[in-house]
Amino acid sequence: MPLRPFLATLALLAASPAAASCGGPFRAFVTGLKAEAMEMGHPAATVDGFFASVREDPAVIRADRAQGVFRKDFIEFSRAVISQDRMTRGTANAAKYDTLFTRIEAEYGVPRGVLLAFWALETDFGAVQGDFNTANALVTLAHDCRRPDLFRPHIFAAIELYARGDFDPATGTGAWAGEIGQVQMLPGDILENGVDGDGDGHVRLKTSAADALMSGGKMLQHLGWRPGEPWLQEVVVPEGLDWSRTGLHTELPVTEWAELGVQARNGDLATGLTGSVLLPMGRNGPAFMAYPNFRVYFEWNQSFVYVTTAAYFATRLDGAAVYDPGTPDPGLTLEQMKMLQERLAARGHDVGKIDGILGALTRAATQKEQARLGLPADAWPTPALLAAL
Repeated sequence: MPLRPFLATLALLAASPAAASCGGPFRAFVTGLKAEAMEMGHPAATVDGFFASVREDPAVIRADRAQGVFRKDFIEFSRAVISQDRMTRGTANAAKYDTLFTRIEAEYGVPRGVLLAFWALETDFGAVQGDFNTANALVTLAHDCRRPDLFRPHIFAAIELYARGDFDPATGTGAWAGEIGQVQMLPGDILENGVDGDGDGHVRLKTSAADALMSGGKMLQHLGWRPGEPWLQEVVVPEGLDWSRTGLHTELPVTEWAELGVQARNGDLATGLTGSVLLPMGRNGPAFMAYPNFRVYFEWNQSFVYVTTAAYFATRLDGAAVYDPGTPDPGLTLEQMKMLQERLAARGHDVGKIDGILGALTRAATQKEQARLGLPADAWPTPALLAAL
């Protein structure tokens, strides 16, 4: 039976009762995966070869539960990861791979700064790609019942890469969440968007910068990147702005924002586009205009702080100035943030897991409660809000 295209496989798995299965004895779980792979048309020898070395990896689960980096605020995180060394190496790599980046911009419409920022943040320009066994990580996370639907399809994508000779389940390594290569792509994304950038007949994202960057460019295009448009721009906001309209939930024509007093800190606002005003640390901290391309970043990573940092880093590599940090109101400690989430949840707001991370759900709930309590509704939780709740 011919192999189904990966997108069709995703749809099949999503519709199948087996897609929701997780937990139970690990070896029995693997046996079920092997049966599914053979139903998809993979020969038994291929399936047996792929799963021969697969083992459960407790370190993967520990890494999944301990994502403390996302508890940092925007200023702390961005200053930590955007070093002068990375800026210097980013500029050097832009020159070294100038022809490649020109090709990517022409074929996929993605600016070099965007890919350079991802390359730097994901793997420090390929230097730190992770040493977790990828097959073990994917199967372990699919077996775990926290997010099985996210990882299960990528197991079958990895089997297809193995069948093509582009992945070794015994020795293939990457990040704890199963991402592979210099820009950290999951197997399914590699199947759909992998590009043989260096022309050697294989897509090798670990060892070939050309393959990795071309694949990253194609993936961003696939996710909806709009050529020739900006993604993020630092702005200055007026004192009297209606703070409840800030955030990604409000998207207005840029001309309307200008009429409300929002101005570019340097240069001019983009014309003919819509945008959202982002205040990562409230009305007294840094401020940005997020254009439609900014939303594509969330298809790559779901963390607001990571996404905003990656997008800002790309503007720096594209020539933008260092942002004005302003004087943000004091934020909350980890324990205070958890207490805030508990109080928001008790008032009926969906904040997701009580984890002390200021994610999109917690920001939205914070903004609603600030408005209800007559506080500046800028989605930045402060001790004053916590006390008022």
